[in-house]
Amino acid sequence: MPEPTPRPANPPPSNGPTDFSHAWRALRHRNFRLFFGGQTISLIGTWMTRIATAWLVYRLRHSAFLLGTVSFAGQIPTFLLAPFAGVLVDRANRRTVLLWTQNLAMIQSLLLAWLTLARIITIPEILALSVFQGLINAFDMPGRQAFMVQMVEDRADLSNAIAINSSMVNVARLIGPALAGLVIAASSEGYCFLIDGLSYIAVIISLVMMRVHVAAVRRAATTMFEQLREGWSYVSTFVPIRSILTLFALVSLMGMPYTVLMPVFAGKILHGGPHTLGFLMGAAGAGALISALTLVLRRSVRGLTKMIPIAAGMFGVSLVLFGLSHWLWLSLILLLFTGFGMLQGLTASNTIIQTLVPEDKRGRVMSYYTAAFVGMAPFGSLLAGLLATWIGAPRTVMFTGSCCIAGGLWFWSRLPAIRRDIRPIYEQLGILAPLPETVEESGSNG
Repeated sequence: MPEPTPRPANPPPSNGPTDFSHAWRALRHRNFRLFFGGQTISLIGTWMTRIATAWLVYRLRHSAFLLGTVSFAGQIPTFLLAPFAGVLVDRANRRTVLLWTQNLAMIQSLLLAWLTLARIITIPEILALSVFQGLINAFDMPGRQAFMVQMVEDRADLSNAIAINSSMVNVARLIGPALAGLVIAASSEGYCFLIDGLSYIAVIISLVMMRVHVAAVRRAATTMFEQLREGWSYVSTFVPIRSILTLFALVSLMGMPYTVLMPVFAGKILHGGPHTLGFLMGAAGAGALISALTLVLRRSVRGLTKMIPIAAGMFGVSLVLFGLSHWLWLSLILLLFTGFGMLQGLTASNTIIQTLVPEDKRGRVMSYYTAAFVGMAPFGSLLAGLLATWIGAPRTVMFTGSCCIAGGLWFWSRLPAIRRDIRPIYEQLGILAPLPETVEESGSNG
């Protein structure tokens, strides 16, 4: 059984009514407050760039296949390099890793802005810069996830910090696409890229200002390959994490790439323009934000395992119905539920994994989480582009949504085994009270 992450004495109550005074407790940590402020500004710019890149590609070629291809190019490096990046994160100073990734990401956005504003941008250049960003993300995402425990000194506040981080991402996801639609309609995609590049300054400053007290990084006695193998052995044999990552990879492969097709829905299905695209992405962001706020109010990780398959089912059903819609108002409502289900599953999975994983394997485990979340998406983006060319965008999201529903049903069937392995760790962490041996098999909480 994996070693549980140490937990401070006297954690907050493991269950009970929620209240607003308890909802933002992770912000009492100075480092996390700095991260919250800097990252919120930066993420708004990131979402602007995502929308602007998709619209730029669609404006230049009007091709669903190219939309999928550009997304594939921007995410495939993460799939290939994330496990190696996880080993590096476990061996290096995590704040230093993040300072490098944020500075490189700023350079990438500014290059994209210059080429677009100079009106010399081409599809090959977009593909090359997307690959560059994917290389950066391969190290940035596991580094950020693993760094979370160093920003929040009290481990009892970790689940709340993850929920607040999700809220921050989705506030940006709500504001960024809508702002991008306005900027594109008024001027050019290049100004979205410029704003994004400048926004990285905020998160770089926040990282520099942090006071992180961690032990000196130990030089690993084993090789990188041995550490890579150790990390894979852990995630592939521990049933809860293996099951979560399997479902997560399926949802990322089949469900998440619906965003790649949003320009097609905005332009051809709903007969709109860049502002329509901004509204659609903003609706999904609003649903995700509502989901994140409900998670912020939770006092414990108890019950999150059951939430994962329910969220996958909601996500899938919403996508199927979205594929049937030809009315903007109905599409916006359905995307609210799509965003809600997506974020519930994402945050619940992240929280459970972060709670279970031992500290010495955190970077590697979160690298596999990154590979499942981001790394599978390029294949899904390519598949979505091909399917949309063949059967059309509406039928594509209906098919991929059905796959997410099937994945949720599979995970539900695995819940008894998952809870059985989680319970001993939760008891050691003080999240669950020990049960008498005669009823331990029921494992009703997880």
